[in-house]
Amino acid sequence: MFSNFDRFAMTRALELAARGMETTDPNPRVGCVVARGDRVIGEGWHQKAGEAHAEVAALATVREDLAGSTVYVTLEPCSHYGRTPPCANALIEARIGRVVFAVGDPDPRVAGKGAAALQEAGIRVESGLMETEAAELNIGYLGRIRDGRPWLRLKLAMSLDGRTALANGVSQWITGEEARVDVQHWRARSSAILTGAGTVLSDDPRLDVRLPPEDRRQPMRVILDSRLRTPPGARLLQTGGDVLILTSPEADLPRVQALEERGAQVETMPLVEGRIDLVSMVERLAELQANEVLVEAGPTLAGQLLRYTLVDEVLLYVAPKLLGPQARALVDMTRLDYLENAPEFSLEGVKKLGGDLCLRLRPRL
Repeated sequence: MFSNFDRFAMTRALELAARGMETTDPNPRVGCVVARGDRVIGEGWHQKAGEAHAEVAALATVREDLAGSTVYVTLEPCSHYGRTPPCANALIEARIGRVVFAVGDPDPRVAGKGAAALQEAGIRVESGLMETEAAELNIGYLGRIRDGRPWLRLKLAMSLDGRTALANGVSQWITGEEARVDVQHWRARSSAILTGAGTVLSDDPRLDVRLPPEDRRQPMRVILDSRLRTPPGARLLQTGGDVLILTSPEADLPRVQALEERGAQVETMPLVEGRIDLVSMVERLAELQANEVLVEAGPTLAGQLLRYTLVDEVLLYVAPKLLGPQARALVDMTRLDYLENAPEFSLEGVKKLGGDLCLRLRPRL
């Protein structure tokens, strides 16, 4: 049975973990609180891959004897050597008396082994406190490790009548400045941003994060381009960061070389009906340690991802304006003859951004 202080301490650990929202990739976001009785004596969080994990960072802030204290951590302490030593070892060496973690780490190098190592050392271990909140914080990481696929988040922006651009293709800007800044933060927390060649050709987007600091981590940009139409002069090849272009096995070699000379990584993927196999694409992104992928694409790719039930979440920005029936539709879907066949979503959250709304939706499976 967890106490009120236990819940207070884990809530604080989750707040600390969220500080690494945009920086820890591909590692999970983890926070840690150290307490003696009902008094917090130390805290820390994992700030960046390759740097100290949350437990070690928290222990380093304590200025008194750690023996017998309680550690609250949002993810099961690791028990293997990576770029940093095992956190379980650090807790054992500090003679911690009790460890409470929110959610288990499914990584085969850790899963249950961290908790077992602590228990074998005589440390009392409890888990499951605020597990739902902790899992949500690392929804992409947990899914990638357990299911072999990242969390796909589809970003869409539309008018009140469900249109994304005028008939002539003009779409900048349907939403206001506050909504566009919000998108920047979703980009910043993502491992990759996914788009199609059609969007690159029509909009020439940068798809980078334009928030301070200037040296921040940039997500990988991924382009699905079965006919290898991406021009070597595209802006997203000029803004730094990794660019991955997925194309057909029959791709034109000179075009491949021209794109690689501009810094792009070009890989071939199997095709389905003349298009990149989306299931293989998702599996490849998981292999590249992508936890969360933000899709910013046109109606064709958006519709395909929905059709193959690969979308885990939709960010729908709604602007209070009308574009009319000739304007372009939100997604390209196959014709529906029955309402019961229409994809359905649950509303997970609503946020007002200036004059616009952002609806956070998840498919009802």
